[in-house]
Amino acid sequence: MRHPLDLPATEIASGIRSGQFTAEAVVIESIDRARSINATLNAFTMIREEEALASARNADRAISEGKTGGPLHGVPFAAKDLTPTKGDLTTLGSWTSGDWVPGETALCIRRLEAAGAILIGKTATPEFAYASFTKSPRWGATRNPWDPERTPGGSSGGSAVAVATGVVPFAEGTDMGGSVRIPAAFCGVVGLKPSLGRIPMTILPSVFDNISHFGPLARTVGDAVAFMEAASGPSDDDIMSLPLSFSAQAARKGSLEGKRFAFSMDLGYYQIQPEVAAVMREAIGKIRDLGAVVDEVPMHWTRAVNDQWFDVWCVFMSSFFGERLTQHEHHMDPAVVSMIERGRVANATDYKRVELLRTSMWRDMAKLFESYDALLCPTCAITAPPLNECDDDYVATLPDGSFAGLDMTCPFNLLPQLPALSLPAGRASNGLPVGLQIVGRRFADEQVLSFGAAMESSLSPS
Repeated sequence: MRHPLDLPATEIASGIRSGQFTAEAVVIESIDRARSINATLNAFTMIREEEALASARNADRAISEGKTGGPLHGVPFAAKDLTPTKGDLTTLGSWTSGDWVPGETALCIRRLEAAGAILIGKTATPEFAYASFTKSPRWGATRNPWDPERTPGGSSGGSAVAVATGVVPFAEGTDMGGSVRIPAAFCGVVGLKPSLGRIPMTILPSVFDNISHFGPLARTVGDAVAFMEAASGPSDDDIMSLPLSFSAQAARKGSLEGKRFAFSMDLGYYQIQPEVAAVMREAIGKIRDLGAVVDEVPMHWTRAVNDQWFDVWCVFMSSFFGERLTQHEHHMDPAVVSMIERGRVANATDYKRVELLRTSMWRDMAKLFESYDALLCPTCAITAPPLNECDDDYVATLPDGSFAGLDMTCPFNLLPQLPALSLPAGRASNGLPVGLQIVGRRFADEQVLSFGAAMESSLSPS
């Protein structure tokens, strides 16, 4: 018999409000699953058993007293160890954080809780969320539920595992180069990088950073919509947050009839694993069967996109975490140390000139959007790689000139106003999930989600 925890998030809340089952029962099951999967997959840095159960009992008491409850009343969820939550150990995957217990919860999480959701734990991230592999000096390696000898991706890998294993219907992640979409693809779940500013970014020292996004990892597009409905909206806590309301109705209402999509297998320069290419071809066929026009279009980008994004990323790391080297270098991830040192010696003129590349990329996309509703491409060029590898294993230029990269996500952090959704597209011949990336027009988050909603039942492996 299906457990209430396995229902969509809004149906969990509805069932609790109507008295069909209790929040306590749902949260107990969520905690039990979290403990079970953590023993083998190492997805959580902490499980908030006492606090979550107390919140669940309060949620049940509210219903018994005749209160209506919020749209996510009693729904369990998880938050990334990068994101401060009041009273909880928050380490950023690093020994340099000591045993920091924040005195305030990040706005994104407060909004989910205000809608009635219950935080059951904090999920693993690489140190300072720097990598596509979730492993850190402090917490070790997180494993992929489809193959424990492979990575779940990063940097929101723990959140992706929590969703993929049924612990929660959705979890919070952050995305600065693909950190929501990469683990979504590798774990076979939904992951959204919203348009910049749709969810206020309040956890960085600067409110002017323009590659960083909160976003949901979710079992379904509908659960991602429920997350967005609660978490999005403007706030003066973030000067770049957008004065836009979020329409859940528009995001859930999907039809592909008459829609036009551009498709690029490689964005012009990636080497695509044959297993990924095969899943993509099959997925494109199914999308056409749903009434959409899909045209394969040439893209002329090069690995300069990834190289210059990495330069921006190194400056980000050195600016916000560089001061930790003085006392803590000996127990930091050597890759993080290397990035910070690279960022410290970056040339300011070269850093500013990254905007010229970004401008050229935007002009290409603006031209594409004159004829098409969205761009489709793989989320990642490969399926989940082995645990013992790292991002440095995916930076080669091959003899044919193609780029042997891992993710195809960071280009769209350089174009942060474009929402990008990773949707499960099927399983490769090696049995691992493959993600389809849907990149939409500026601030068209609801439209991208609606496309995903229309596609997911046809693409989803049973």
